[in-house]
Amino acid sequence: MFKSIRIKMITIYFLLIFIAMVIVGVFIIQQFESYHLDVERNNIVQVSNSVSATLQNMDWEEQQDEAQETIGFYERVGMEIYIVEKDSDFKIVASTNPAHRDQNAAHILEPELILGAFNGEDVEKDMISSGQQSVRSKNMAFPLYDETSRISGVIYVRRDLGDIYQTLDQSRVILVRSTAVALMITIVLGYFIAASITGPIRDVTTKASKMAGGDFDQVVEVKSNDEIGQLAGMFNYLTARLKTSLQEISNEKQKLDAILTYMADGVVATSMEGTLVHINPRALSMLSLDRKGSQEMAFDQLFGCAKPSLCLDDFQGDPSGWSGSEVLEMRDGTKIRASYAPYRNEKEEMEGIIFLLQDITEHEKLESMRKEFVANVSHELKTPLTTIKSYTETMMEGGVDDSEMQQQFLGVIDSETDRMARLVRDLLQLSNMDFQQTKWEQQPINLLELTHKTLITMEHTMKAKDQQLVYQPPEEPVMTRGDEDAIEQVILNILSNAIKYTPEEGEIRVYLQKENQTAALTIQDNGMGIPSQDLPRVFERFYRVDKARSREQGGTGLGLSIAQQIMEAHGGTLHLYSREDKGTRVIMRFPLYQQENQGVT
Repeated sequence: MFKSIRIKMITIYFLLIFIAMVIVGVFIIQQFESYHLDVERNNIVQVSNSVSATLQNMDWEEQQDEAQETIGFYERVGMEIYIVEKDSDFKIVASTNPAHRDQNAAHILEPELILGAFNGEDVEKDMISSGQQSVRSKNMAFPLYDETSRISGVIYVRRDLGDIYQTLDQSRVILVRSTAVALMITIVLGYFIAASITGPIRDVTTKASKMAGGDFDQVVEVKSNDEIGQLAGMFNYLTARLKTSLQEISNEKQKLDAILTYMADGVVATSMEGTLVHINPRALSMLSLDRKGSQEMAFDQLFGCAKPSLCLDDFQGDPSGWSGSEVLEMRDGTKIRASYAPYRNEKEEMEGIIFLLQDITEHEKLESMRKEFVANVSHELKTPLTTIKSYTETMMEGGVDDSEMQQQFLGVIDSETDRMARLVRDLLQLSNMDFQQTKWEQQPINLLELTHKTLITMEHTMKAKDQQLVYQPPEEPVMTRGDEDAIEQVILNILSNAIKYTPEEGEIRVYLQKENQTAALTIQDNGMGIPSQDLPRVFERFYRVDKARSREQGGTGLGLSIAQQIMEAHGGTLHLYSREDKGTRVIMRFPLYQQENQGVT
């Protein structure tokens, strides 16, 4: 029950009022009692002085009746007065109660007060008489002096205090009742006062609980400018600031989540215990995992400890090696570079390790192709240079005297020089296309005329090998748009390859037709074909299926690569299909250029 601040406040308020009322009541009763007793004492002293002055002028021992008459006057004021003479029997000479005359005062009055008065002292004593009903009384004794200032007797006065204490008892009842009423009022007022204090606090508590549940649209009503009102105001300010801060944090988290979700590299974070803290979609894809399966996966299962240095035990055993990079070769053949570093908390304590995963499979492939390209270029240049140098040195040393032989040597040098020139020209063309420095002259091209022109150009070469050409031209022009020289270079390259790798008396077929929104030019031969394992690489630079035979036939190994890039630059495609010893079919597709609206057919 006392866990409630309202009950505590009411109880404390009640106790404070109760204690204050009790203290005030006790103080008032004591002061009231003291006041009335002092009044009675003063009255008794005044009566005693009056009686003493009267008796001092008479011989009261001889004139007992006169003395009796003198004190009888005071019977009406509710006092009992006794005149006790100074003899051995302490005889009562006169009394407001005639029945006590001539009796021994020691049997009726308080002996010690009588003795004290005979000793010249004014003595008093409050007494409670026992009986069926207790009676309170004040007893005072005064010495009575004669004319010679000797003590001749004692004036003993007794005053009944019952009416005073009855009044005090009634006052106590009144105070108790008023205290009870005051306490009842205190409880009611305390309830409302406590409610006025605890109500806003309860409101703040309720809305703070809702905030803890994620609802930050909470506002406390400010009803006053006191401490409770200031608390409510600060709560509203805190709510606004917290909402703003959480919104900023949420925005930053969304940005970070978006970055981690859509970044090209994989990110994996693990705790010191080996629990995965975070893994982004790219990392799941690179490691061939799904989101559900990775949630319960331990860190060491992630890489399968592809390298012992990436096991968590190794990290914990060597904290100095928590930063570095490793290349992992996965089961599917992909290569991943895992760069790792520790992350810390605000106390600079190690919390775990974060990994950045980069798929370097294509990079490694390109690096390998680059090395192979450099080796091929070096080899392709070295071969003609060696031939040129050896023939030139032979002629310079005078080893050839015959002019016919000299012409033969010069012919070889010229041929090798042309070969080098073709290689350099092709390399420059590829370089310009790689860096998009080639400027294409865009103009309408009639593929029907261009194909016919190319076939006429290569007709002599086909006849030299006694090859048969099968060509069925379409009945109407087939138009595209682009650089005519470049398109012609592509057609010449494909056609020359077909002638080159088709044996004598072979057959070459050429088709030109429209397919939807494209123009398809197909060149098909029945030559040696290409093995299936070599087909994915035929468009690589310097790649040859049969290197020795290709070099004998004068190829540079760059023709198909150049042709593919030209086609892509013109929005076209180049597809090659081949079977070993069955022949090869190459399809060049160009975007159609519609000129009907311009009157061109």
